[in-house]
Amino acid sequence: MEANFRWVLLTAVAPVAWGANYYVTREFLPADRPLWGAALRALPAGLLLLALRPRRPRGAWWWRTAVLGLLNTAGFFVLLYIASQSLATSVASTVMAASPLAMLLLAWVLTAARPARAHLLGALVGLAGVGLMLLTRSEPVSLPGLSASAAAMLVSSFGYVLAARWREGADVLATTAWQLLAGGLVLLPLAAVFEGPPVVPAGRELAAFGYVAVVATALAFAAWFAGLRRLPAGTVGLLGLLNPLTGVLLGTVVAGERLGPTQFAGLVLVLAGVALGRPRGGSGGGPEGAAEGGAEGAPEGVSEDAPEGRPGSGPLGRVAAAGVAGGGGSGAGDGGGGSGRSAPNGSE
Repeated sequence: MEANFRWVLLTAVAPVAWGANYYVTREFLPADRPLWGAALRALPAGLLLLALRPRRPRGAWWWRTAVLGLLNTAGFFVLLYIASQSLATSVASTVMAASPLAMLLLAWVLTAARPARAHLLGALVGLAGVGLMLLTRSEPVSLPGLSASAAAMLVSSFGYVLAARWREGADVLATTAWQLLAGGLVLLPLAAVFEGPPVVPAGRELAAFGYVAVVATALAFAAWFAGLRRLPAGTVGLLGLLNPLTGVLLGTVVAGERLGPTQFAGLVLVLAGVALGRPRGGSGGGPEGAAEGGAEGAPEGVSEDAPEGRPGSGPLGRVAAAGVAGGGGSGAGDGGGGSGRSAPNGSE
Protein backbone atom coordinates (compact mmCIF):
# COMPACT_ATOMS: atom_id res chain seq x y z
CA MET A 1 0.00 0.00 0.00
CA GLU A 2 2.78 2.44 0.95
CA ALA A 3 4.70 1.60 -2.23
CA ASN A 4 1.55 2.15 -4.30
CA PHE A 5 1.02 5.53 -2.65
CA ARG A 6 4.57 6.55 -3.57
CA TRP A 7 3.93 5.61 -7.19
CA VAL A 8 0.68 7.61 -7.15
CA LEU A 9 2.58 10.67 -5.89
CA LEU A 10 5.30 10.22 -8.52
CA THR A 11 2.80 9.78 -11.33
CA ALA A 12 0.84 12.86 -10.18
CA VAL A 13 3.93 14.96 -10.97
CA ALA A 14 3.12 14.60 -14.68
CA PRO A 15 -0.44 16.02 -14.89
CA VAL A 16 0.39 18.77 -12.39
CA ALA A 17 3.44 19.76 -14.47
CA TRP A 18 1.40 19.71 -17.69
CA GLY A 19 -1.36 21.79 -16.12
CA ALA A 20 1.15 24.39 -14.92
CA ASN A 21 2.74 24.49 -18.37
CA TYR A 22 -0.17 26.57 -19.75
CA TYR A 23 0.45 29.25 -17.13
CA VAL A 24 4.26 29.24 -17.51
CA THR A 25 4.03 29.51 -21.30
CA ARG A 26 1.52 32.37 -21.21
CA GLU A 27 3.18 34.39 -18.45
CA PHE A 28 6.91 33.93 -19.01
CA LEU A 29 7.69 32.85 -22.60
CA PRO A 30 7.79 35.13 -25.69
CA ALA A 31 4.42 35.26 -27.44
CA ASP A 32 5.86 35.68 -30.95
CA ARG A 33 8.24 32.67 -30.96
CA PRO A 34 6.12 29.49 -31.08
CA LEU A 35 8.56 27.65 -33.37
CA TRP A 36 11.60 28.40 -31.23
CA GLY A 37 9.56 27.81 -28.09
CA ALA A 38 8.54 24.35 -29.28
CA ALA A 39 12.06 23.48 -30.48
CA LEU A 40 13.65 24.55 -27.19
CA ARG A 41 11.13 22.41 -25.36
CA ALA A 42 11.57 19.29 -27.48
CA LEU A 43 15.31 19.00 -28.05
CA PRO A 44 16.63 19.23 -24.45
CA ALA A 45 13.85 16.93 -23.24
CA GLY A 46 14.61 14.41 -25.97
CA LEU A 47 18.30 14.37 -25.07
CA LEU A 48 17.51 13.89 -21.38
CA LEU A 49 15.14 10.98 -22.05
CA LEU A 50 17.63 9.43 -24.46
CA ALA A 51 20.26 9.59 -21.73
CA LEU A 52 17.85 7.68 -19.48
CA ARG A 53 17.06 5.10 -22.17
CA PRO A 54 19.91 5.07 -24.75
CA ARG A 55 18.32 2.81 -27.34
CA ARG A 56 18.03 3.34 -31.07
CA PRO A 57 14.90 2.62 -33.15
CA ARG A 58 15.01 -0.49 -35.29
CA GLY A 59 13.49 -1.33 -38.63
CA ALA A 60 10.19 0.40 -39.37
CA TRP A 61 10.47 2.40 -36.16
CA TRP A 62 12.91 4.82 -37.84
CA TRP A 63 10.27 6.20 -40.20
CA ARG A 64 7.46 5.72 -37.68
CA THR A 65 9.39 7.82 -35.18
CA ALA A 66 9.81 10.54 -37.80
CA VAL A 67 6.09 10.59 -38.57
CA LEU A 68 5.05 10.60 -34.91
CA GLY A 69 7.68 13.24 -34.14
CA LEU A 70 6.23 15.47 -36.84
CA LEU A 71 2.70 15.08 -35.46
CA ASN A 72 3.12 14.62 -31.70
CA THR A 73 6.09 16.93 -31.19
CA ALA A 74 6.56 19.49 -33.98
CA GLY A 75 2.90 20.08 -34.81
CA PHE A 76 1.45 19.59 -31.35
CA PHE A 77 4.01 21.63 -29.40
CA VAL A 78 3.74 24.62 -31.76
CA LEU A 79 -0.06 24.62 -31.69
CA LEU A 80 -0.13 24.15 -27.92
CA TYR A 81 2.27 27.09 -27.52
CA ILE A 82 -0.01 29.32 -29.62
CA ALA A 83 -3.10 28.20 -27.70
CA SER A 84 -1.41 28.78 -24.34
CA GLN A 85 -0.37 32.28 -25.39
CA SER A 86 -3.73 33.21 -26.93
CA LEU A 87 -6.18 31.85 -24.36
CA ALA A 88 -6.61 32.46 -20.66
CA THR A 89 -4.89 29.68 -18.72
CA SER A 90 -8.17 28.40 -17.27
CA VAL A 91 -9.75 28.29 -20.74
CA ALA A 92 -6.76 26.66 -22.46
CA SER A 93 -6.47 23.94 -19.82
CA THR A 94 -10.21 23.19 -19.90
CA VAL A 95 -10.39 23.03 -23.70
CA MET A 96 -7.32 20.79 -23.94
CA ALA A 97 -8.71 18.53 -21.22
CA ALA A 98 -11.27 17.40 -23.79
CA SER A 99 -8.55 16.11 -26.12
CA PRO A 100 -8.88 12.42 -25.10
CA LEU A 101 -12.58 12.68 -25.91
CA ALA A 102 -11.86 14.15 -29.32
CA MET A 103 -9.22 11.44 -29.74
CA LEU A 104 -11.79 8.77 -29.03
CA LEU A 105 -14.20 10.14 -31.66
CA LEU A 106 -11.45 10.46 -34.27
CA ALA A 107 -10.33 6.89 -33.57
CA TRP A 108 -13.93 5.77 -34.11
CA VAL A 109 -14.00 7.50 -37.51
CA LEU A 110 -10.60 6.23 -38.63
CA THR A 111 -10.76 2.66 -37.32
CA ALA A 112 -14.53 2.02 -37.63
CA ALA A 113 -14.43 0.49 -34.14
CA ARG A 114 -17.46 1.58 -32.14
CA PRO A 115 -16.57 2.94 -28.67
CA ALA A 116 -18.17 1.59 -25.52
CA ARG A 117 -21.25 3.46 -24.31
CA ALA A 118 -19.40 4.93 -21.34
CA HIS A 119 -16.69 6.32 -23.62
CA LEU A 120 -19.23 7.81 -26.03
CA LEU A 121 -21.24 9.33 -23.20
CA GLY A 122 -18.05 10.76 -21.72
CA ALA A 123 -17.16 12.39 -25.04
CA LEU A 124 -20.58 14.02 -25.35
CA VAL A 125 -20.60 15.25 -21.76
CA GLY A 126 -17.06 16.61 -22.00
CA LEU A 127 -17.63 18.43 -25.28
CA ALA A 128 -20.83 19.93 -23.87
CA GLY A 129 -18.78 21.19 -20.92
CA VAL A 130 -16.28 22.86 -23.26
CA GLY A 131 -19.14 24.56 -25.10
CA LEU A 132 -20.63 25.80 -21.83
CA MET A 133 -17.24 27.07 -20.67
CA LEU A 134 -16.67 29.06 -23.86
CA LEU A 135 -20.11 30.35 -24.77
CA THR A 136 -20.95 31.84 -21.38
CA ARG A 137 -17.77 33.86 -20.80
CA SER A 138 -18.19 37.62 -20.56
CA GLU A 139 -14.71 38.23 -21.99
CA PRO A 140 -14.15 37.46 -25.70
CA VAL A 141 -12.34 34.21 -26.44
CA SER A 142 -9.48 34.35 -28.95
CA LEU A 143 -10.52 32.69 -32.21
CA PRO A 144 -6.88 31.97 -33.21
CA GLY A 145 -6.34 30.42 -29.78
CA LEU A 146 -9.40 28.18 -30.13
CA SER A 147 -8.36 27.24 -33.65
CA ALA A 148 -4.88 26.32 -32.39
CA SER A 149 -6.43 24.22 -29.61
CA ALA A 150 -8.69 22.39 -32.05
CA ALA A 151 -5.81 21.81 -34.46
CA ALA A 152 -3.60 20.57 -31.61
CA MET A 153 -6.25 18.06 -30.57
CA LEU A 154 -6.68 16.89 -34.18
CA VAL A 155 -2.94 16.52 -34.81
CA SER A 156 -2.20 14.72 -31.54
CA SER A 157 -5.30 12.53 -31.85
CA PHE A 158 -4.21 11.39 -35.30
CA GLY A 159 -0.74 10.74 -33.91
CA TYR A 160 -2.19 8.66 -31.08
CA VAL A 161 -4.31 6.62 -33.48
CA LEU A 162 -1.19 5.85 -35.51
CA ALA A 163 0.76 5.01 -32.34
CA ALA A 164 -2.01 2.64 -31.24
CA ARG A 165 -1.86 0.87 -34.62
CA TRP A 166 1.95 0.66 -34.42
CA ARG A 167 2.05 -0.35 -30.77
CA GLU A 168 4.09 -3.51 -31.31
CA GLY A 169 7.85 -3.45 -30.99
CA ALA A 170 8.41 -0.12 -29.19
CA ASP A 171 10.27 0.82 -26.05
CA VAL A 172 8.00 3.67 -25.04
CA LEU A 173 10.54 5.91 -23.28
CA ALA A 174 13.20 5.53 -25.98
CA THR A 175 10.59 6.04 -28.71
CA THR A 176 9.33 9.19 -27.02
CA ALA A 177 12.90 10.51 -26.81
CA TRP A 178 13.44 9.98 -30.53
CA GLN A 179 10.08 11.57 -31.35
CA LEU A 180 11.09 14.66 -29.38
CA LEU A 181 14.44 14.82 -31.17
CA ALA A 182 12.90 14.27 -34.60
CA GLY A 183 10.25 16.94 -34.05
CA GLY A 184 12.77 19.39 -32.60
CA LEU A 185 15.14 18.95 -35.54
CA VAL A 186 12.28 19.61 -37.98
CA LEU A 187 11.45 22.82 -36.11
CA LEU A 188 14.99 24.26 -36.09
CA PRO A 189 15.22 25.34 -39.76
CA LEU A 190 11.59 26.49 -39.77
CA ALA A 191 12.21 28.65 -36.71
CA ALA A 192 15.36 30.13 -38.24
CA VAL A 193 13.54 31.01 -41.48
CA PHE A 194 10.28 32.33 -40.07
CA GLU A 195 11.28 33.72 -36.67
CA GLY A 196 14.87 34.79 -37.18
CA PRO A 197 17.81 34.07 -34.86
CA PRO A 198 17.18 31.87 -31.83
CA VAL A 199 15.97 33.44 -28.64
CA VAL A 200 18.63 33.91 -25.95
CA PRO A 201 16.61 33.54 -22.76
CA ALA A 202 17.75 35.05 -19.50
CA GLY A 203 16.37 35.44 -16.00
CA ARG A 204 12.76 34.35 -15.59
CA GLU A 205 12.49 33.44 -19.27
CA LEU A 206 15.45 31.07 -18.96
CA ALA A 207 13.90 29.50 -15.86
CA ALA A 208 10.59 29.13 -17.74
CA PHE A 209 12.25 27.38 -20.68
CA GLY A 210 14.02 25.12 -18.19
CA TYR A 211 10.71 24.26 -16.54
CA VAL A 212 8.98 23.54 -19.86
CA ALA A 213 11.77 21.30 -21.21
CA VAL A 214 13.00 19.56 -18.06
CA VAL A 215 9.98 19.41 -15.73
CA ALA A 216 6.92 19.56 -18.00
CA THR A 217 8.42 17.31 -20.67
CA ALA A 218 11.35 15.06 -19.68
CA LEU A 219 10.49 14.56 -15.99
CA ALA A 220 6.73 14.47 -16.62
CA PHE A 221 7.00 11.83 -19.36
CA ALA A 222 9.32 9.66 -17.27
CA ALA A 223 6.98 9.88 -14.24
CA TRP A 224 3.87 9.21 -16.35
CA PHE A 225 5.29 6.13 -18.02
CA ALA A 226 6.59 4.82 -14.70
CA GLY A 227 3.09 5.15 -13.23
CA LEU A 228 1.48 3.45 -16.22
CA ARG A 229 3.78 0.47 -15.69
CA ARG A 230 3.00 0.07 -12.00
CA LEU A 231 -0.52 1.39 -11.37
CA PRO A 232 -3.93 0.35 -12.71
CA ALA A 233 -4.90 2.27 -15.84
CA GLY A 234 -8.04 3.57 -14.14
CA THR A 235 -6.00 5.05 -11.30
CA VAL A 236 -3.69 6.81 -13.74
CA GLY A 237 -6.73 8.10 -15.61
CA LEU A 238 -8.09 9.74 -12.47
CA LEU A 239 -4.70 11.28 -11.74
CA GLY A 240 -4.87 12.83 -15.20
CA LEU A 241 -7.70 15.06 -14.00
CA LEU A 242 -5.08 17.00 -12.04
CA ASN A 243 -3.99 18.51 -15.38
CA PRO A 244 -7.00 20.81 -16.01
CA LEU A 245 -7.52 21.35 -12.29
CA THR A 246 -3.96 22.68 -11.99
CA GLY A 247 -4.39 24.94 -15.01
CA VAL A 248 -7.69 26.36 -13.75
CA LEU A 249 -6.31 26.85 -10.24
CA LEU A 250 -3.25 28.75 -11.48
CA GLY A 251 -5.36 30.78 -13.89
CA THR A 252 -7.91 31.87 -11.31
CA VAL A 253 -5.81 32.15 -8.15
CA VAL A 254 -2.44 33.30 -9.50
CA ALA A 255 -3.28 34.99 -12.81
CA GLY A 256 -6.51 36.54 -11.51
CA GLU A 257 -8.80 35.11 -14.21
CA ARG A 258 -12.51 35.05 -13.42
CA LEU A 259 -14.46 31.80 -13.49
CA GLY A 260 -18.21 32.30 -13.02
CA PRO A 261 -20.76 29.67 -11.97
CA THR A 262 -21.54 28.61 -15.54
CA GLN A 263 -17.86 28.32 -16.45
CA PHE A 264 -17.31 26.27 -13.30
CA ALA A 265 -20.21 24.02 -14.33
CA GLY A 266 -18.60 23.60 -17.74
CA LEU A 267 -15.33 22.58 -16.08
CA VAL A 268 -17.18 20.02 -13.96
CA LEU A 269 -18.80 18.56 -17.09
CA VAL A 270 -15.41 18.28 -18.81
CA LEU A 271 -13.92 16.47 -15.80
CA ALA A 272 -16.96 14.19 -15.61
CA GLY A 273 -16.65 13.39 -19.31
CA VAL A 274 -12.97 12.52 -19.01
CA ALA A 275 -13.71 10.39 -15.92
CA LEU A 276 -16.44 8.51 -17.81
CA GLY A 277 -14.12 7.92 -20.76
CA ARG A 278 -11.21 6.63 -18.73
CA PRO A 279 -10.25 2.94 -18.89
CA ARG A 280 -11.94 0.72 -16.32
CA GLY A 281 -10.23 -1.88 -14.18
CA GLY A 282 -6.80 -3.17 -15.02
CA SER A 283 -4.30 -4.63 -12.67
CA GLY A 284 -1.49 -2.20 -13.21
CA GLY A 285 2.08 -2.75 -14.15
CA GLY A 286 4.40 -5.48 -13.16
CA PRO A 287 7.08 -5.41 -10.52
CA GLU A 288 10.21 -3.34 -10.70
CA GLY A 289 12.35 -4.39 -13.61
CA ALA A 290 9.58 -6.26 -15.41
CA ALA A 291 8.08 -5.18 -18.73
CA GLU A 292 10.41 -2.30 -19.37
CA GLY A 293 9.06 0.11 -21.91
CA GLY A 294 6.10 -0.95 -23.92
CA ALA A 295 3.96 -0.65 -26.96
CA GLU A 296 3.08 2.92 -27.74
CA GLY A 297 -0.59 3.60 -27.11
CA ALA A 298 -1.35 0.41 -25.18
CA PRO A 299 -1.52 1.32 -21.49
CA GLU A 300 -0.29 -1.03 -18.82
CA GLY A 301 -3.21 -2.71 -17.14
CA VAL A 302 -5.26 -2.97 -20.34
CA SER A 303 -5.16 -6.44 -21.79
CA GLU A 304 -4.16 -6.79 -25.42
CA ASP A 305 -6.61 -9.67 -25.67
CA ALA A 306 -9.59 -7.98 -24.06
CA PRO A 307 -12.79 -8.20 -26.09
CA GLU A 308 -14.03 -5.17 -28.00
CA GLY A 309 -16.83 -3.10 -26.52
CA ARG A 310 -15.90 -3.50 -22.84
CA PRO A 311 -14.77 -0.18 -21.35
CA GLY A 312 -11.02 0.01 -21.23
CA SER A 313 -10.49 -2.78 -23.75
CA GLY A 314 -9.59 -3.07 -27.41
CA PRO A 315 -8.10 -0.36 -29.66
CA LEU A 316 -10.48 2.40 -28.57
CA GLY A 317 -9.90 1.61 -24.92
CA ARG A 318 -6.17 1.90 -25.50
CA VAL A 319 -6.61 5.19 -27.36
CA ALA A 320 -8.80 6.58 -24.59
CA ALA A 321 -6.20 5.64 -22.00
CA ALA A 322 -3.43 7.11 -24.13
CA GLY A 323 -4.83 10.58 -23.75
CA VAL A 324 -6.87 10.27 -20.61
CA ALA A 325 -5.13 13.12 -18.84
CA GLY A 326 -5.89 15.55 -21.62
CA GLY A 327 -3.55 17.23 -24.08
CA GLY A 328 -1.70 14.55 -25.94
CA GLY A 329 1.67 14.82 -27.66
CA SER A 330 4.94 12.94 -27.95
CA GLY A 331 3.47 9.67 -26.89
CA ALA A 332 2.34 11.34 -23.70
CA GLY A 333 2.06 15.02 -24.25
CA ASP A 334 0.60 17.72 -22.05
CA GLY A 335 -1.54 15.51 -19.99
CA GLY A 336 -1.91 12.40 -22.08
CA GLY A 337 0.14 9.32 -22.36
CA GLY A 338 0.13 5.68 -23.18
CA SER A 339 2.44 2.94 -22.19
CA GLY A 340 2.04 -0.75 -22.49
CA ARG A 341 3.49 -4.16 -22.30
CA SER A 342 7.03 -4.59 -23.41
CA ALA A 343 7.84 -5.66 -26.91
CA PRO A 344 11.30 -6.87 -27.79
CA ASN A 345 12.17 -5.41 -31.13
CA GLY A 346 11.37 -1.69 -31.28
CA SER A 347 14.72 -0.37 -30.05
CA GLU A 348 18.11 -1.68 -29.14
